[in-house]
Amino acid sequence: MDLDDQDASSNVEDRRGMGMPGGLGGGIGLGTIAIGVLAYFLGFDPGTAMRVAQQVQESSPHQLQTRQGPRGAPADPLGQFSAKVLGSTEHVWGDIFSRSNATYRPPTLVLYERATRSSCGLGQSAMGPFYCPNDERLYLDLSFFRDLQTRFHAPGQFAEAYVIAHEVGHHVQKLTGTAQKMAAARGRVPEAEANRLSVRMELQADCYAGVWGHYAGNMNQVKPDEVEEALRAATAIGDDRLQQQSQGRVVPETFTHGSSAQRVRWFTRGLQSGRPRDCDTWNAASL
Repeated sequence: MDLDDQDASSNVEDRRGMGMPGGLGGGIGLGTIAIGVLAYFLGFDPGTAMRVAQQVQESSPHQLQTRQGPRGAPADPLGQFSAKVLGSTEHVWGDIFSRSNATYRPPTLVLYERATRSSCGLGQSAMGPFYCPNDERLYLDLSFFRDLQTRFHAPGQFAEAYVIAHEVGHHVQKLTGTAQKMAAARGRVPEAEANRLSVRMELQADCYAGVWGHYAGNMNQVKPDEVEEALRAATAIGDDRLQQQSQGRVVPETFTHGSSAQRVRWFTRGLQSGRPRDCDTWNAASL
């Protein structure tokens, strides 16, 4: 990626090096780690895992406070890269919203190590990157980029940028009201149907990531031969791929993010069109 001319976003909070969250006895309990690992590798909703972890701590509400990290673009290469990708998404979505006479409110990217607090509960690196709609923050342990390269065999800067852009896609869903409707609907339907709704939610975020990629390409930030990097990442973190690797079988009714083919299809759709209206997974007859 060529981000030399891209301003780094100042909407970054760097909690790296701040140690483990208070009230955890210097470490995370094995049960909480197990929950996070299951969420990450089996494709479960990490929000569910965080809610469980949060319930464990509810007996001591004062322990849920989080120290705030320094604000602004970090100076280290990976921190700078992440801040510039975030800056690119702010530019793209700011223009898209303004064309609809709306104002884009950018999220904050929180960089952390191992574990941190969010308004959605306890977040862990084992859960992978996540978005918390309660505080409008994206949470990212940069070690996930290493996992993309070594564990998922999806190296490359555009693959890493896709991860950030996907979480920004969830923020767009929050700003447009989709996230709120989804949360309300999930509470009224059986688990299998809630999972199907979650898949549509995640695929739309993939498509929104593609929309950003479309305009990043127009700005010459992404080269055509780099697109394959993001497609490899989308393939690597499909529910079917993760379930096959972790448990040796695929259980479609438990999918929460979509199959590899679905994730690639919707990311590509947004990448090719650049139109958010083409990301309507909710009314699509086929995913």
